[in-house]
Amino acid sequence: MADINIQRKKSAPSPWILVLLAAIVLAAAAYFFLRPNPADETAPAATTAQEGIVDTAVTATSTQLAIDSATAAPDRNSTSSVGESETAASLATQASSDPSAPDYALNGLQKLTGVLVALADRDDLRDPTVIEQRDNLTSATNRLGEPNAGLRAGFVAAASLIRAMQQKAYPELGDVADDLVRQANQLSGRSATAAEQQQNKQFLAQAADAVRVLSEPAK
Repeated sequence: MADINIQRKKSAPSPWILVLLAAIVLAAAAYFFLRPNPADETAPAATTAQEGIVDTAVTATSTQLAIDSATAAPDRNSTSSVGESETAASLATQASSDPSAPDYALNGLQKLTGVLVALADRDDLRDPTVIEQRDNLTSATNRLGEPNAGLRAGFVAAASLIRAMQQKAYPELGDVADDLVRQANQLSGRSATAAEQQQNKQFLAQAADAVRVLSEPAK
């Protein structure tokens, strides 16, 4: 009778062991991949230090610029008379030139506006009425460079500003200022005819004389 070899069947490993091993592998992988990098931890400190250095440099530069500006800025009252005198002379030169020349009236009004705006900022002339008339003048002349720009409104505003400054500190210029306002209202703002050219010349010449007086200290 033949012998029958009977072997015991090996038991399969428990599935829980496989689950446990998989969890251990995942935990190890998560630890290695998700742990913070030491190099990343030191970066903010270095960045903060660099920002502090930059802020300090910017502050020092701003302070130095403020000091330089204060040192370089001239005293307005000590230099205004020189600039106004030169502009008054330039206005007188323009007024005495050929009124039939191209842009004679435009150049004269621009020079007149420049000197009057500077005078209006002088301490002894500045008051609400003068400031209002100055703003009216700059508003009327801020587009003089455009083609076909009207000049009459600028002449009227300039004469009104002269009268406001005269009333503030120069009573002796009363008749001159009133006459300038009258002439300005009669100007056409053009230079097409010989009569218009002569009217522009007369107004600018008289305005230059008034500006010369206004540029001197009030008595």
